[in-house]
Amino acid sequence: MTKIKKRQLDYVVISDLHLGTYGCKAKELFTYLKTIQPKVLILNGDIIDIWQFSKNYFPKSHMNVIKHITSLLSKRTRVYYITGNHDEMLRKFRGFHIGGLTILNKLILELDHKKAWIFHGDIFDVTMKHSKWLAKLGGIGYDALIIINTFINSISIFFGYGKLSISKKIKNSVKSAVKFINNFEETASEIAIENGYDYVVCGHIHQPEMREISNSKGKTMYLNSGDWIENLTALEYQNKKWSLYEYAKDPLVQEASGIKIKKGKSSKLKKEEKNLIFEELLKEFEIKISKNSL
Repeated sequence: MTKIKKRQLDYVVISDLHLGTYGCKAKELFTYLKTIQPKVLILNGDIIDIWQFSKNYFPKSHMNVIKHITSLLSKRTRVYYITGNHDEMLRKFRGFHIGGLTILNKLILELDHKKAWIFHGDIFDVTMKHSKWLAKLGGIGYDALIIINTFINSISIFFGYGKLSISKKIKNSVKSAVKFINNFEETASEIAIENGYDYVVCGHIHQPEMREISNSKGKTMYLNSGDWIENLTALEYQNKKWSLYEYAKDPLVQEASGIKIKKGKSSKLKKEEKNLIFEELLKEFEIKISKNSL
């Protein structure tokens, strides 16, 4: 393998990897991680998909990602693991700290005299509380759609038409999905403005974005790291500014290649415990969510 000079970065935010599911683009993610050397890596939720975890499916490429992230700790990279809804069992361990790794529900950073508020985003999603079974059913359906999409892509590439993203097209064309995304972005930004945060950094909705949002009380920069299922994106902070990384537009990753690995396993929370953790999460964020919030 040709040795590649790594890009030095102050902060990198990745989210919604969904390791342990068929849709996860672990090989591409691993390739990206091999081309960067961040001082701080922020894992912003849904890293391992415990909802759909199966001991029968955790390929080497997925374990590869985990091993690489842990190896960064030995290279003095600070790693923050911010919990999401698909890895919510880790919310029991918020505040856990060992070496350069810390598990949190939210993170507030001082970046060159500006404040960044970083959290996964499912706190705004009432389905996580009121219709969790429906959200899980949607996740299973989404995973099935990704498998179908992979099959269709193999045929499409064979005939020279390139890759298609069916789930992305569906999400971008359904009015309710577009409305949800807009409401999510505005809700996060309004609370950030109210609390004086210059940046609000989320994941959860698999929609990479960087844009300034303002209202009568002020403005903030809304950022979303996207996902590693369809968009293959990350947020990078260097030289006092944020940028949205897109794997498809990075010539450096074309030179990089992979490495070797093993398997993993999962765990389950009882329903009552999950609800209690969610209630504690609401208290920690000091916000109330009603059915009309979104």
